Amino acid sequence: MKIFKSKHKLKEEISNIENISFVPTMGGLHKGHISLIKKSQNFKGKTLVSIFVNPKQFNEKKDFLNYPRNLKKDLRILKHLNVDLIYLPGLKDIFSFQVKNKIFLDKFSKKLCGKSRKGHFKGVLNIVNRFLELIKPKYIFLGIKDFQQSYLISRHIVKREINTKVINCKTIREKNGIACSTRNNNLNKYQLKIASNVIKYLKNKKKLIKKKLSNFKFVNIKKDLINLGVKKIDYVELYNLNTLKRPKSKREKFKIFIAFYLNKTRLIDNI
Repeated sequence: MKIFKSKHKLKEEISNIENISFVPTMGGLHKGHISLIKKSQNFKGKTLVSIFVNPKQFNEKKDFLNYPRNLKKDLRILKHLNVDLIYLPGLKDIFSFQVKNKIFLDKFSKKLCGKSRKGHFKGVLNIVNRFLELIKPKYIFLGIKDFQQSYLISRHIVKREINTKVINCKTIREKNGIACSTRNNNLNKYQLKIASNVIKYLKNKKKLIKKKLSNFKFVNIKKDLINLGVKKIDYVELYNLNTLKRPKSKREKFKIFIAFYLNKTRLIDNI
């Protein structure tokens, strides 16, 4: 396992590596990250994992400062997984060069998380675009818990004709049903129980919606979630995964997308 904090030394190291599988993270590694890394290791070539908490994708400084970090633990996990290359850039290292590709922000960025998190996806694509230009990976591995983020990264890559393929990976869940997330570290046992009940509720609700699409009432669902203990709801939406529009027929393939708060911790999921 080789660790790099300098983009120049990293580029020197990878200059002759043809196939790089890239897993971008903000640290706080969990079973979801581990699943992405293990999948990347099934591909020919080397696996490169980045750890960088990107300040440009946070809407509040407090949220950025409170984001769970544990670099020593992360490095132990990566060493155990026999990851080939680790990139730990500082702010100056990753932002001190001029990019070739202008960010492409698809109109879907204005939906879901984009409604309440102004500038969030621009911040995400800014850093991903920089990683792609530095590393030039053959593959980038992304979890579909962050479906909107993955979609927007894919659209940017296609529009800018970047020679990297997005590998979307399934959401990994805890035994209680909630999606693995670094932010789960900020929840106490009671809040984790609420989050679990939210997922169970949405799974049951989706079964009912599949029987009769008119069963989906935004107001009723929000009331039920508040009664379960949710403090605040950013959105609860239905989206057809192919058209990115609200389904009109129960035969369409769709998911329930949600963003909600437990105390000050914001969680997202899609069921």
